[in-house]
Amino acid sequence: MQLAQDSCFNDAVVQSRATRATRFGICYAQLALRRIRNEKSCMAKILFLEDEHEVAFVVCEALEGDRHEVKHVTHGQDALRELSEFQYDLLLLDWRVPDVSGIDVLKHYRARGGKAPALILTGKEEVDAKVEGLMGGADDYVTKPFDLRELCARVQALLRRAAGHATNVLTIGPIALDPVSYRVECSGRPVRLAPREFALLEFLMRHPDQVFSQEDLLNRVWHSDADVSPETVRTCMKRLRQKLGMDKQNSMLQTLPRIGYKLEPPP
Repeated sequence: MQLAQDSCFNDAVVQSRATRATRFGICYAQLALRRIRNEKSCMAKILFLEDEHEVAFVVCEALEGDRHEVKHVTHGQDALRELSEFQYDLLLLDWRVPDVSGIDVLKHYRARGGKAPALILTGKEEVDAKVEGLMGGADDYVTKPFDLRELCARVQALLRRAAGHATNVLTIGPIALDPVSYRVECSGRPVRLAPREFALLEFLMRHPDQVFSQEDLLNRVWHSDADVSPETVRTCMKRLRQKLGMDKQNSMLQTLPRIGYKLEPPP
């Protein structure tokens, strides 16, 4: 959802998006202005589980306008897979979604030691339901229908609360990657990576010495991006090696011809 591309949409599309945004307590012009002001940096990495596309669109626009990187999924199983492969700063989970519910995703995440703050979206107003969510590991909840401004404020409050907590820096050989502060160092030298390069390196560091085909990486790092191909993986891997200062022959990022790629820790 790149807001910069909206200018090419016809008036009917723009009016439809404006109507949807207004229903959640904020006007479309405000969303656009927030995106333009904050487009240069990322504050937090958020996993958003929501199967209602209208709700998902407006919430993603608002959070991205606040400089957050948002990964939106519609099924609980997809959320579980994301949490097993990547680290997130905050979880925004709808209670009722297909297959695995948001609260069950959260319980599974907490049982595995996950510590990121979690906010539950729910249509349930009963006290028992709210207690169940909080006891299941939620840090806060918002009842549908909600005001978008309140949701964004609660997200910011949870992130501030978690700001002083220790983070899990991934370190393999000379490479250190901090998923929370979005920083990478190689032999103590800061390395500036594009978002997809960062995601690829993070994925491989979470699965050291495991081989993944180009198709595996496209499915698990690029997900549903439309304009991708095996060449996309090769190009990204080449840029990653160059930025880390590693040549193809002596790199920890190994290419196995006609098989795939892996990150091989040094002996």
